Amino acid sequence: MKLNITQKILLNHLVEGEIRAGEEIAIKINQTLTQDATGTMAYLQLEAMGIDRVKTKRSVAYIDHNTLQTGYENADDHKFIATIAQKYGIYYSKPGNGICHQVNLERFAVPGDTLLGSDSHTPTAGGIGCLAIGAGGLDVAAAMAGYPYYLRVPQIINVELKGKLKPWVTAKDLILELLRRLSVKGGVGKIFEYTGEGVKTLSIHERATIANMGAELGATTSIFPSDEVTCKFLKAQGREKDWIELLPDVGANYDGKIEINLSELEPLVALPHSPDNVHPINEVKGIKVDQVAIGSCTNSSYKDMMLVGKMLKGKTVHPGVSLVISPGSKQVLTMMAQSGILADIISAGARILECTCGPCIGMGQAPGTGEVSVRTFNRNFKGRCGTQNAQVILASPAVAAITALKGELSDPRELGDMPEVCEPEKYVIEDNMIIPPPIDRDSIKVYYGPNIIPISAGRERGEHLEGSVLIKVGDNITTDHILPSTAKLLPLRSNIPALAEYCFSAIDKDFSKRAKEKNGGIIVAGENYGQGSSREHAALAPYYLGVKAVIAKSFARIHRDNLVNYGIIPMTFKKVEDYENITDNDKLVLKNIKESLMKGEAILKNVTRNIEIPVKFDLGPRQIKILLAGGLLNFIKQNFRGEV
Repeated sequence: MKLNITQKILLNHLVEGEIRAGEEIAIKINQTLTQDATGTMAYLQLEAMGIDRVKTKRSVAYIDHNTLQTGYENADDHKFIATIAQKYGIYYSKPGNGICHQVNLERFAVPGDTLLGSDSHTPTAGGIGCLAIGAGGLDVAAAMAGYPYYLRVPQIINVELKGKLKPWVTAKDLILELLRRLSVKGGVGKIFEYTGEGVKTLSIHERATIANMGAELGATTSIFPSDEVTCKFLKAQGREKDWIELLPDVGANYDGKIEINLSELEPLVALPHSPDNVHPINEVKGIKVDQVAIGSCTNSSYKDMMLVGKMLKGKTVHPGVSLVISPGSKQVLTMMAQSGILADIISAGARILECTCGPCIGMGQAPGTGEVSVRTFNRNFKGRCGTQNAQVILASPAVAAITALKGELSDPRELGDMPEVCEPEKYVIEDNMIIPPPIDRDSIKVYYGPNIIPISAGRERGEHLEGSVLIKVGDNITTDHILPSTAKLLPLRSNIPALAEYCFSAIDKDFSKRAKEKNGGIIVAGENYGQGSSREHAALAPYYLGVKAVIAKSFARIHRDNLVNYGIIPMTFKKVEDYENITDNDKLVLKNIKESLMKGEAILKNVTRNIEIPVKFDLGPRQIKILLAGGLLNFIKQNFRGEV
């Protein structure tokens, strides 16, 4: 059998099932990563599983989201994560060491390994040939406890790259082209595997940019081969021992194929408010811009920063533009300082931020009222930047840099020859902000701040489901819509009762109050409900407020799994037109939950309108057991009794 890269890794880690598209399998997880916005809850859940040490080859806890310390909450959470990491044998990356995906790529990601991360952009490591998947924190906690990760085998789509990128055209433009073709729903239930001669022309960081934004397609993950380019990168990082060659067999089978000629691409941008609202720069240039932000896990590598530095050298940022730059890691920032480009960037008038996610998740640098912000980030959902009516445009570092100089959205090709930027032969390696777990862990005392409120394992499942419609929403509702991620709310990530007050606040400020008054209920949604971040808080907050089910036209993968993990039943309309037969406050009833789940379909009764609505459950046998147990934590406790 001729195997592709994905199949090779899955077979090497297979615990249960058969590798056929659509079949549920379980795989062993080698590595995990968490970040502080999701990690606090994940580690509380790990504690509840009753183990004494993580069972993975390596787990790393990063602090890169909640670094703005305007109160005690973030500092307390960092101390909790630091101490619990020591207690359970987890590496701890201190605040300022960098963004989890950038640091992970530099120091930990291994070709051929499996990585599960409590962040939707975990697939960044696919750039190095690692099968890296984003998931909710509870799934990651289970993996740390040694529990396998369950997933439906996605379709594996071959993206064959031909040719070579022209000057001023970047990896960002390649992934924007895919988004233009396929939309934010085009990758649901798929893994994108990149092959072809064009792959060899892309550096590891360019590959990582593409894999990173595969998340915006809704893909399970994206992966590149591990080849001589990978070997060179790992050697430059002092990690050549981690390299293996990992290529698809000649004639390997795929479930579909997309061809992209790199030499035919041009600079692209995504206009507000979706990553798939993609246009060639020449069609939209000239838009006045107020802010430019360069960085994030998508475009904060040393190579990205070198290009920006060379473009800004000897020039001055437009007087009407605020330019902020956040390098991806301490390694990147150190090398910027040593090379002199940091001085060039500062001299041009840029503001240098911490090596963190920062503006990408609304943690500072929110644009002014109605302002236009050009960002090298991965998402431009409405309000995600911290300003509800801001206009966020996604672009490559090249487009962002020239835009900062000109004060309007501009084409970098106007500058003439592109500066030459090469990968370094050797990176600066100084891991003094990564704290390894101690040998003696018995004396470690875990610190719990007053903002840390444990969540219950789940709730009892009744024989029937009934409740009122608490809210009806449209298509492409993101986790930012469900639970905003801002500087105000991120410090509440470990305090679900407080955080739940803001559930759906960007859409309906009375949602939380109404849910409490009605003792919970049901959410109705359109297509692709729950797209975006992996944050399980978008399921946790509704769970806390008593939400029992979500009925949608379709779900984003991670959010559907998170709903199941907290005992909230995800169901879809058998006929999408029945979406119109439900409205706010309608009372809905579904009889015999267990029988319906086992059958895979049911009749939902709209009591208010006296209408019967057929629904279905796209769930595997294990997910049904989890729902009947009231959630994943209950399921694990009932089935493993602390011995995962």
